[in-house]
Amino acid sequence: MAVHFHEEDLPAGVLTGTSALAVDTETMGLITARDRLCVVQIADGTGDEHLVRFNPGSNYDAPNLKAVLADPARVKLYHFARFDLAAIEHYLGVLAAPVFCTKIASKLVRTYTDRHGLKNLVEELLGQSISKQQQSSDWGGPVINEAQRDYAASDVRYLHALRDELVVRLEREGRLELAQACFDFLPARARLDLAGWAEHDIFSHM
Repeated sequence: MAVHFHEEDLPAGVLTGTSALAVDTETMGLITARDRLCVVQIADGTGDEHLVRFNPGSNYDAPNLKAVLADPARVKLYHFARFDLAAIEHYLGVLAAPVFCTKIASKLVRTYTDRHGLKNLVEELLGQSISKQQQSSDWGGPVINEAQRDYAASDVRYLHALRDELVVRLEREGRLELAQACFDFLPARARLDLAGWAEHDIFSHM
C-alpha cells in the first residue's frame, strides 16, 4: 500500500480499470465558489491512494483525472458526496458520477445513532481507527506535509470496504432501492448548491 502524490493531474495510464473509485476532495473551506479546490484523492480499492494537488492559479486542466472521474461506467464512492460532486464540477467541469455515498447509506441504516462521520463508520463497521486531526489544516499552502497526505489518503482508503458493509445492511433493511434513488439525485442536489439553493429545501412546504 502506497500514497502517490501528483501535481495538477494523474499520470497517464493510472486508475484506468473498470472498478469502483473512492473519491474525496480537500478545499480551502466549505463555500465552493469561494474556497478553491486544492486536492483530489482517488483510489480503486487495490491498496494504493493517489493525491492530485492543484496549486494557486491552477487552470484545472487535468485531462487524465477528468477522464477517470467522468467515466459513466465506474461508480464513484464518497462520504458526503454532495460537497465533493459540487467541488469537482465547479473546478474540473466534470460530473463524477454514478454515485454511492456512505454518509447517506449510514443515515438510512444506522438509525440507532446520530454519529455518521467517516471516523465513526470506520471504527464501527471495520474496526479501524483514523485520525481527523488534519481535517482543518491549510490545504492551499506550498507544501502538503506527510501528515496531511496520510489524512487525505485515509479519506478514500476505507470507502470500498464501507460500501460493501453498508450494502449488506441496506439489503437487510429493505432500503437499497431507496438509497439508490438518493444517490441518483445527488448530482442535482450538488447543482442546486452551486446555483444558490444550498440552505433552502425546495421540497419543503415553506
